[in-house]
Amino acid sequence: MDMVNLTIDGIKTQAPKGTTVLEAARSLNINIPTLCYLKDINEVGACRMCLVEVKGARALQAACVLPVSEGMEVKTNSKAVREARTTVLKLILARHERECLTCSRNLKCELQKLAEDMGIDTVDYEGEKIHYKVDMASPSIVRDQNKCILCGRCISVCKNVQGAGVINFARRGIKTTVTTSYDRSLSDVACITCGQCIKVCPVGALREKDDRDRVWEALDNDELYVIAQTAPAVRVALGEEFGLPVGTNVEGKMVAALRRLGFDKVFDTDFAADLTIIEEGTELINRIKNGGKLPMITSCSPGWIKYCEHYYSDFLDNLSTCKSPHQMLGALAKSYYAEKMNIDPKKIFVVSVMPCTAKKFESGRDELTVDGLRDVDAVLTTRELAKMIKEAGIDFKSLEDDKFDRVMGESTGAAVIFGTTGGVMEAALRTVADLLEGKDLDNIDYTPVRGLEGIKEATVKIGDLDVKVAVAHGTGNAGKLLERVRNGEADYHFIEVMGCPGGCINGGGQPIIIDKEKTEEVCRLRAQGLYDIDKGMVLRKSHKNPEIKALYDDYLGEANGHKAHHLLHTHYVKRERV
Repeated sequence: MDMVNLTIDGIKTQAPKGTTVLEAARSLNINIPTLCYLKDINEVGACRMCLVEVKGARALQAACVLPVSEGMEVKTNSKAVREARTTVLKLILARHERECLTCSRNLKCELQKLAEDMGIDTVDYEGEKIHYKVDMASPSIVRDQNKCILCGRCISVCKNVQGAGVINFARRGIKTTVTTSYDRSLSDVACITCGQCIKVCPVGALREKDDRDRVWEALDNDELYVIAQTAPAVRVALGEEFGLPVGTNVEGKMVAALRRLGFDKVFDTDFAADLTIIEEGTELINRIKNGGKLPMITSCSPGWIKYCEHYYSDFLDNLSTCKSPHQMLGALAKSYYAEKMNIDPKKIFVVSVMPCTAKKFESGRDELTVDGLRDVDAVLTTRELAKMIKEAGIDFKSLEDDKFDRVMGESTGAAVIFGTTGGVMEAALRTVADLLEGKDLDNIDYTPVRGLEGIKEATVKIGDLDVKVAVAHGTGNAGKLLERVRNGEADYHFIEVMGCPGGCINGGGQPIIIDKEKTEEVCRLRAQGLYDIDKGMVLRKSHKNPEIKALYDDYLGEANGHKAHHLLHTHYVKRERV
């Protein structure tokens, strides 16, 4: 590797050729501020916060796009640099809607933190502001251009990572804005509601549609029987909102907090994840044995489903017909559980606590109703649940651990790992392998499908059959994989797709990572938290779950049977790409 010699703030160092000054400085623990920069995603030098002084250069340079060169001498904190950054930041603040105390990103805002770090106590420039109507029409995402600082991160992640590209810069000068084609609402374009734009936005220009008031109203309604269910990835992320280390398993405290909030029952979506594996695994075996449509593709990620409906509708028949786990549990809460407890299904209000903004859109789909009742009535993100706990004055960290309610609260290790990329595939293989082999196999850790590579492939030997599988996370990677399948360049039996990079651990509703450089590390720690839970469980295969066995014996009958299809399966629709 060719190395380049340079000096940064008087420190002589070396950096690989092609490295930027920003990267070289960070390797020396020298902090250069940024607002628009996202490594490998948005490296455009737009915000100008990373300006540095280079000896011999006529003007200050943007460190995030400036490659190192032999003998370069750089100053990151000279008087000229400090004054320039202060001016740039004040100009950004002058246009920004500074309602910090009532902003969804208060205390978790990169612009706010930067203003504090740089000692900004006045904004000297107060020019003309354009006031935009806040886009509230999407069931998942709120877009507030009044807070936008034109960093371009959301544009890059939507286009380059997720492969949707529904937002872009428009107009010029002071009228420059980030918007959709023809200024339409996000609900009227091919937005997949994944919320990755929210995750990368440094301010509060993008946020989830807040459903807390609806849930509080339901909890205060004595006529309603309110059920909460929680997704696998929430339990290893919620603690971050209360100062606990990343990846800490707070399952017991989470359940206790939900009871304190007033929920009548608290169920585990992991139960329905186990159920999904039985239904989806049976569906896969039937397709393999009976010449069904292959590859079969997982259907538990609603952002991915919407992406497929908009951009790859020719693969709709490849999708598993299974509902996602939380929709399955919602349907069972209003049928199986309602009958068991003699409760009127119309009085049951199901709240899903999810790491995902796309689940908000999903819960409102016309296809996800049974006998006129929605499976799920409201969806809260991990962030929204944390806010409710704080609103209620609950000291989260001091709570004694509690357990999920039974009937739909038992789960296995296979269900827990649903929360990370590769987890659904591994969980399915544990069950499918046993069913095809006709015996209880000892080898259940399918490590080739683990990890944060964008696309993973493996061939798993099950009896006489070589089962070819692939895993993709982030819809941009899913698109690349489907292009290969479409062009005859790849052949699989089963594909897992997660809409968000990293899977649910990095969902659009998870706690905001202020230091974006730590995103991959945070994802690894959250994923490891799930794998540790899986490893410590007695039952690690979905078909071993006793509550699942009881459900089929007492109520559903056979997997993929008539009743199971009525309650647990659905269909998808082709959507326009606009």
